[in-house]
Amino acid sequence: MMKGARRIGAAVIALTAGAGLAIQFSTTLEQTGSVGATLWILVRFFTVLTNMAVLLVFGKIACGVRVTPRLIGGVTLAILLVGVIYGLLLRGLLSLSGEALLADTLLHKATPILAALWWIGCAPRGLSWHDPWLWAAFPAAYLPYALVRGALEETYAYPFIDVAKLGLGQVLLNAVLIAIGFLMAGHLLIWIDRRFR
Repeated sequence: MMKGARRIGAAVIALTAGAGLAIQFSTTLEQTGSVGATLWILVRFFTVLTNMAVLLVFGKIACGVRVTPRLIGGVTLAILLVGVIYGLLLRGLLSLSGEALLADTLLHKATPILAALWWIGCAPRGLSWHDPWLWAAFPAAYLPYALVRGALEETYAYPFIDVAKLGLGQVLLNAVLIAIGFLMAGHLLIWIDRRFR
């Protein structure tokens, strides 16, 4: 019974992320008119990359494939980062409507909330205290990628990493503050994991 509920919940999360990605792809394609250009634009964003990871990991769980607690925890923490950063730094910066607003809601709000609830109620336990440092490799690798792309294309994915406007020092400070928050949240996940094991 519990196993079935766990897989159904994972399927809902995977479908939510997948729907958000599909709608975002459709709206961007309308602007670019090119599949290749659309894909290139979308993979600029941490939100899109993380929702892709959610789709893959929770899709596997929904299909009955065993996924390690470490991988589930890392993906959950990454999508929570998406939701928190959106709520604190990005919400309201763009005026969206229609499909664009729906995609925004699914990718930035629904998927993070559903993934967090599923992790609390359904995730297999067994995390260790060094896991947050391993999980940090994903956003840490994204930062130089985003900065290089931003410098080459003169368009940064997010305003808080816009070197042209803020300067490198401020961007690095922003990155350090986000990293500290990420690691603190990761250790909170470990505490919850061990508390309710």
